[in-house]
Amino acid sequence: MKIMALLTLTFAVQFTAMGQTQYQSGEDQIGLLELYTSEGCNSCPPADRWLSSMTEDDAIWSQFIPVAFHVDYWDYIGWKDRFASAEYSQRQRAHAGTLGMRTVYTPGFFYNGQEWRNWFIRKLASFPKGGKPGVLSLTVEDAAAQVVFAANEKTLRAPTVSVALLGFGLSTRVKAGENHGKTLKHDFVVLGVSEAQLTSSNDGYQGNIQLPSTDVDAPRLGIVAWVSERGQPTPLQAVGGWFDDS
Repeated sequence: MKIMALLTLTFAVQFTAMGQTQYQSGEDQIGLLELYTSEGCNSCPPADRWLSSMTEDDAIWSQFIPVAFHVDYWDYIGWKDRFASAEYSQRQRAHAGTLGMRTVYTPGFFYNGQEWRNWFIRKLASFPKGGKPGVLSLTVEDAAAQVVFAANEKTLRAPTVSVALLGFGLSTRVKAGENHGKTLKHDFVVLGVSEAQLTSSNDGYQGNIQLPSTDVDAPRLGIVAWVSERGQPTPLQAVGGWFDDS
């Protein structure tokens, strides 16, 4: 493997060796685009479809990574979203609290921790350009992963890593609520998230983490990891790729 050559790239790379799969960013920030959505909200399907349109975009994984967090605060109006979690609702509230927002709503987007309302324009070029936070590597073997963040900023406050499994090609026939009678299709769905604290090392920051488990049988899977400072939802760097093509 030409590992040294791979390390010089400025975009995400993926390679497999000896039963391991490694995902690696460059120094440039890979943006994390977070959609907060719900099958119980009739305003969400257009945003879900727009996110799904990105599956064949050459820029995903290398420049930005979309993720869809399904929230549970609309479950009460008649339809329980099977992908929803109170944890994801709380993450959206944490973003809102950090930004001084008075409320949360769906569909709601955040890009690298900032509220992003331009999704209706459907132009990816409107994403703001990030900095050079450093190289993030995720090495997966079986149900565990090792994370190394060679951060350019050496004084991070208790950095943590989050790893999420993403489901693609999913669909639900909605039988109640605002989307009654519709078949909703989903991609980039967050199926589970694990979190672990990183410790300082000669290579920057590193740690081990168990992959999240899921009982959802998705036709295709992806994986994404992002690093943030403890107690802050804003991602510093992200990396990911297809999880079942290696």
